[in-house]
Amino acid sequence: MGAYIVRRLLLMIPTLFAIMVINFIIIQVAPGGPVEQIIADLTGTGADITGRVTRTDVGETLQSAAADADATGGYRGAQGLDPEFIRELEQRFGFDKPLHIRFFEMMGNYLRFDFGDSFFRDRSVVDLVLDKMPVSISLGVWTTLLVYLISIPLGIAKAMRDGSRFDLWSSVVVVISSAIPSFLFAVFLLVIFAGGSYLDWFPLRGLVSDNWAELSWPDRIRDYLWHITLPVIAMTIGGFATLTMLTKNSFMEQIGQQYVLTARAKGLSERRVMYGHVFRNAMLIVVAGFPSAFVGMLFTGSVLIEIIFSLDGLGLLGFEAAFNRDYPVIFGTLFFFSILGLVMTLVGDLMYTIIDPRIDFEARGQ
Repeated sequence: MGAYIVRRLLLMIPTLFAIMVINFIIIQVAPGGPVEQIIADLTGTGADITGRVTRTDVGETLQSAAADADATGGYRGAQGLDPEFIRELEQRFGFDKPLHIRFFEMMGNYLRFDFGDSFFRDRSVVDLVLDKMPVSISLGVWTTLLVYLISIPLGIAKAMRDGSRFDLWSSVVVVISSAIPSFLFAVFLLVIFAGGSYLDWFPLRGLVSDNWAELSWPDRIRDYLWHITLPVIAMTIGGFATLTMLTKNSFMEQIGQQYVLTARAKGLSERRVMYGHVFRNAMLIVVAGFPSAFVGMLFTGSVLIEIIFSLDGLGLLGFEAAFNRDYPVIFGTLFFFSILGLVMTLVGDLMYTIIDPRIDFEARGQ
C-alpha cells in the first residue's frame, strides 16, 4: 500500500501541472483582462468595479490627443489614453512578460506558498480565502452531514421495500427534488419563511447577526444555527437525491448476490441478513465517496445560494474574481482546491481498503 500511495502522490504532480496549464491558457487568451477592465472604467465603457481607480487617475491619464491602437497595445477602447499609462498598467499586472515566463514565475511562487495579492482588493489571496472559508465550511459540513443522514437510511428503506407504495412515493419526492435547482428552492424558502409574503421566522442575510460578538456562547450558537438553516436546507434538497438512488441501487445489487440467498437459506432474519451481510458490501461505494462529496459540497454549487442569502463565501469570491479577471485570486484558489481535490480522491480510494480489506490496489498494479 505504501508504494501505491507514493505512486499516486507522484502522479498528482503532472496532473496538477496540466490543470494549471490548461486553465492558465484559457483564462489568459479570454478577452477582458484586468488591463481591459481598467480601460473600460476610465473610458466609461464597462461596469464599475469599486476601488480600482480614482478620479485623479482618470484626470492624469486621459489625454486630449487620440492615440492609435498600436501605440496603446491594441487594447479595445484604449484610444484617448496615454500609451505610457497603458505600459504602466501592463507592468503592474505582469503583462509585459511573455506568457510562459508569467506561468513559470507563478508556479514558482506557488511552490513557495506565495499566492500573491489580489489585483483589486488590496489584500493577499491567502487572507481573502481564510476570510471567506468559514462560510463555505459551514455550508459544506452541514449540507454533507444532512445529505448522508437522509440519503443512506432512505436508500436502505427503499431497497428493503422495493416496489412498495413507500418506494413509489419516495421516488416521486426524490425525482422532484432532483428536478428543482437549489437556488429556486432557496428563493421559495425566502418567500415563505424569511419575511416574504408569509412567515418571518428566519433572517434574510448573513451567517450571524450584527451583534453576534456581544452575545453569550449559547446565544451565539442559536444565532448561527438560525442563520444557516435555510441555506443548508436549500442545498440539501438539491443534493440528497443522487446519493439516495446510489444507496438503493447498491443495496439492490447486493441483495441479489448468492451469499444473501445462502444466508436466508440458513434461516437468518431479514434484518440480520441486511445489516449483518449486505450493509458492509453495499455501503462500500457510498462511504468511500464521502471525501469527494464533501469537497463538492464545500467548493461547488453554492455560488447562487451565497448570493441569494448574502453569504460572503468562497463561491462568491470565485465568481467575483472570474468576473473581474482577478487572476491572482483565480489561479491561487484553483491551485489550492486542485491539490485538495486530488488528495481527497486518494483518501477516497484508501477508504475502500479500510472498509473492505480484501481490496488491494497494489496487487492489481493500480
